[in-house]
Amino acid sequence: MSEPARQRQALVVRGGWDGHHPVEATELFIPFLRENGFDVRIEESPAVYADAEVMAATDLIVQCNTMNSIEKDELLGLRAAIEAGTGMAGWHGGIADSYRNSSDYLQLIGGQFATHPGRHPDERPGNEEDNYLPYTVEITDLGRTHEITAGIDDFELNTEQYWVLHDDLIDVLATTTHPTQPYHPWHRPITSPAVWTRLWGKGRIFVATPGHSVDVLEDPNVRTIIERGMLWASR
Repeated sequence: MSEPARQRQALVVRGGWDGHHPVEATELFIPFLRENGFDVRIEESPAVYADAEVMAATDLIVQCNTMNSIEKDELLGLRAAIEAGTGMAGWHGGIADSYRNSSDYLQLIGGQFATHPGRHPDERPGNEEDNYLPYTVEITDLGRTHEITAGIDDFELNTEQYWVLHDDLIDVLATTTHPTQPYHPWHRPITSPAVWTRLWGKGRIFVATPGHSVDVLEDPNVRTIIERGMLWASR
């Protein structure tokens, strides 16, 4: 008799800045993971990345950990696991603004939050909505055929629009363009990746920049992209 198939293992690593609601945001996707056959382990810090045995058995990391720090042994463990085939997925600052103390983490992910341009100074209420802007997520030619974004048309959001510093090793499935405004210092529109994938060794990495708050994650387009992205990234 053949042995039963091993259940896939998902590791949810959450924490950091409370403004991104790491518990509520990840709880939104945990039922989906379980429905798709994952056993889910939850950790509140990246310390688990230094556990080589756990990482070797992990098929998918879902990270929601903003503006935190990572220790050298944790980062080495994370990189080694992904190179060996563990997948990684995340959204917004939970993956693209996670460990500002590590340039090696930035290289791993391939894109880093730089800023989110704000409203006109006269239209800022003095809270997080200062940086809420209407913008378009535009699916690229690659995105129109990729399994993560196929069948999804360009869509509108009103939330933080990430300006991302990135390299050419990412495969961009969607972009967003920051227009010029008289109250901003740049002089031509800037296009940033909004959804991308990255191959790293034997592993796959998926990033979506929308996701500042739970209501954005519940947008049907955003949620579909993230759910598909997690499945794509998994070993």
